Amino acid sequence: MVSPGKTPTIALCVTGSIAAYKAVEIARLLKKAGARVIPLLTESAQKFIGSVTLSGITGEAALTNMWDPSFPGELHVDIAKRADVVVIAPATADLLARLAQGRADDLLTALALCTQSPVIVAPAMHPSMWSHPAVVRNVSTLKADGRVTFVGPDSGEVASGDVGMGRMASPETIAAAALACTETLDLKGMRIVVSAGPTVEDLDPVRFIGNRSTGKMGFAIAERAAARGASVTLVAGPVSLSTPRNVTRIDVRGALAMRDALWQTLGEQLDRADIVIMTAAVADYRPATTSNTKLKRTAAPMSLDLVPNPDLLAEIGAARKTPRPVLVGFAVETDSDDGVVALARGKLQKKRCDMVIANHAADSFGRDDNRATLVTATDAHPFGVLPKTVLADKILDHAAAKVRA
Repeated sequence: MVSPGKTPTIALCVTGSIAAYKAVEIARLLKKAGARVIPLLTESAQKFIGSVTLSGITGEAALTNMWDPSFPGELHVDIAKRADVVVIAPATADLLARLAQGRADDLLTALALCTQSPVIVAPAMHPSMWSHPAVVRNVSTLKADGRVTFVGPDSGEVASGDVGMGRMASPETIAAAALACTETLDLKGMRIVVSAGPTVEDLDPVRFIGNRSTGKMGFAIAERAAARGASVTLVAGPVSLSTPRNVTRIDVRGALAMRDALWQTLGEQLDRADIVIMTAAVADYRPATTSNTKLKRTAAPMSLDLVPNPDLLAEIGAARKTPRPVLVGFAVETDSDDGVVALARGKLQKKRCDMVIANHAADSFGRDDNRATLVTATDAHPFGVLPKTVLADKILDHAAAKVRA
C-alpha cells in the first residue's frame, strides 16, 4: 500500500518467454496509471525483447545485471527498498523453480528474496509444462509460503498453437493486480452497487432495440471502487468488457432483468448497499410484444408498438426512506453545457438522487475519456476531459464523502 499522494514504484521483471513482448503493454498501462516503472530483464529475457524498448516506454534504465559496476552498492537491495510492488511477467517454469528453491543467482531472484513488498507472478508456459508435477509442486510451495500472488495463467492458445492452461494473463489483468497493491483502501467496508452498459429489448430472435452505451464508465467505476477496497456488485447489460478484478458481476439483457437484479442485490429496504451508482443507459421503451420467430420483411410499411420501461433510477430514489444508500445518477444529453447541467439538476430533483453526472453523448459513448459535470442540488463541479478511470475516482470521492457526512 502506498501513502496518499506518493507515486507508486513498480519493478517490472521480465523473464525468457515468448510472452515477454506483452511486458511492453504492461509497462505502458502502469505508466498510464501514474506509476513509476523500473524495468528488469533476465539474460534470457533479452533474447526476446530489447532493454531499449522497455527503457523507452518507462523512461528508466533497464536493469539487466546484478553486478552493475556503475552502481555503488547492492542493486537488489536498493530496488527492494524503492519498489512498492514487484511484478514478474512473464514468469517461466524455470523462474518458478528458482523462486521455490529460494535461489538468488541473478538480480531478479535476489530481488524476490530481499523485497518486503507484494510480489505479483504471472506464469506463462506450455500447458504440458504448467501441469507437470514439478511445476505443480513449485507453485504449491510458493503459495504455501505466502510471499507471492499468482495472476493467471489462463486457458487459451499458446505460442505453439496448442490450447490449454498456461497462457499468460492479459496485460490489463496483470497491471490491475499490481496497481491494486498500491491502493489506499479508503473504501474498505463500503458496499457499492453499479449498473453499467445498455439494455437491449428484443423484437425477435434476431433484432433488438438498443443504444450506443459500451459500459466503459460503469466498469471503470466498479474497477476503481474494488481497487480501493469496496465490496462491489456490477449489474451489466450486454457489453464486451472483462469483469474487473474482485468485482461480483451479474449479466442481464433487458430493463426488466436489470430491475430484478438490482432489487435482489439491494434488498427491499435498500439496506445492502452504501452507494448505488446508476451509469447504465436503460432503454426507455420496449416492444409491446416479442416474436418467437424472425419477423419477415415485406413490401408494406411496418409499425412498432412500444411500451414504457420502468424508471429504475426513479424507483430506487422513491424507495429511499433514509439518506442511505447514496444515489448517483447519470444524464447523457445533447444540449449546450448549461442546458445539460439544467437537465441534470431537473433529473436529480425528479428522481431524488444525491448527485447526477451530466455529460454530452458525443463526449461519452464508446470513449476511454469523458467530459462530465457533477451536479448536486446546489452546485455543479465541471471536471473537464478525464480518463474514465480518473473520473471514476472523483465520483467515488464525492459519493464516499456523502456516506461519511
